[in-house]
Amino acid sequence: MQAGSQAIRRGDSMSAQTVGTSAFVARQAIFNREKEVFAYELLSRAGMQNQYNATDGDASTLDVIANGFLMFGLDELTDGKRGFINFTRKLLLEDVAALLPSTMVAVEILENIEPDPEVLAACRKLKASGYMLALDDFVMSASGSPFLDVADIVKVDFMGTSPEERQRIARDLAARGVKTLAEKVETIEQFEEASGCGYEYFQGYFFAKPVVRSTSRIPGSKVSYVRMLTEVNQPELSYDHLESVIKQDISFTYHLLRYINSAWFGLRYKITSIKHALVLLGPKEIRKWFALVAMRYLGTDKPSELLQCCLARAKMGEQIAPLVGLDTRAPEVFLMGMFSVIDALLDIPMEEAMAKLPLDDQVKGALLGQPNVYKTIFDVILSYEKGNWEDFSRHASELRLDEQSMPAIYAESLRWTKKALAIA
Repeated sequence: MQAGSQAIRRGDSMSAQTVGTSAFVARQAIFNREKEVFAYELLSRAGMQNQYNATDGDASTLDVIANGFLMFGLDELTDGKRGFINFTRKLLLEDVAALLPSTMVAVEILENIEPDPEVLAACRKLKASGYMLALDDFVMSASGSPFLDVADIVKVDFMGTSPEERQRIARDLAARGVKTLAEKVETIEQFEEASGCGYEYFQGYFFAKPVVRSTSRIPGSKVSYVRMLTEVNQPELSYDHLESVIKQDISFTYHLLRYINSAWFGLRYKITSIKHALVLLGPKEIRKWFALVAMRYLGTDKPSELLQCCLARAKMGEQIAPLVGLDTRAPEVFLMGMFSVIDALLDIPMEEAMAKLPLDDQVKGALLGQPNVYKTIFDVILSYEKGNWEDFSRHASELRLDEQSMPAIYAESLRWTKKALAIA
């Protein structure tokens, strides 16, 4: 504990200005079999220079720990879930993990750490103190690994192993009472394969991809919400017409009045009229609110993380727009983020989803992969979200976006998303 505390205080490989100012920390969801978020892996960029630098694993972990608490607040960064944090050999031996509450973190042991007596002793001490231990990028050898005696979870790279290896690892570890986590799961088919093999946890972006169906027809229960989205995204909004549309759905009426009367707006009097609420919101905010509620209903049969993902992307885009000279286009950038997972929500190709919505042509083009300034903003958001720091630096440079602005933007997007979901 003492050595770990000293490492944080003196800032090994980390300048004092790092803490509380620019914390490059992102998160990636880890799901259970029910596709509910079990935990988040926390990803950090090593070093705070204005460029990508991935040479110092100690600094990355110290940044996650220091800034996870001081800038974001670990509970807010992980929505109260457990945070998986990578640990190097040095930080394991310095007992840095003991600085963190055992109920809120999982100590992830990197694949390049040798299970020598010192490291194993440090791991046993953590396990005895109630910490969850996970092995990263595990490869099963014939003799096994001494780490398996202390591991709670083993992460298996689904992109880097064969189907036979994945099955064997899951079977062998289940016999030892160790749970398995399939990472880099990018499709629903891979999720189903992993689940069928006995994997208990899953990490990747399978939740953000559409399910392949024999027909691309939108399920009947979702058609009305797509129609409403089409109505509200027309170039000219008629409050009378929109009022008549909302009145047809009692849930929309309820959510609109709840929203306008929430503490978010701080009105001193109660709004009971749909039309009055719409006039107070104005066209830009109406489109944002409508998209939020409609997307929530479209995602009722999807992992909740999918909705959180598109909301956070929308808010990040809205904040980036004025920083790159697109002040007046911030609403369009917001909708780009919001509709970035519409294909997964409707289980249809993105091309078909875009054809059904009257969005700005450049927004549609960006979501279909066509190069333009909106696409570059979207690339910045995606690369930051996934912790792909090299790509993030490259795209930020293309936009002439100050990288140091992104941590605060990301933190605000997570706060806003949590607040928006509470009243939507």
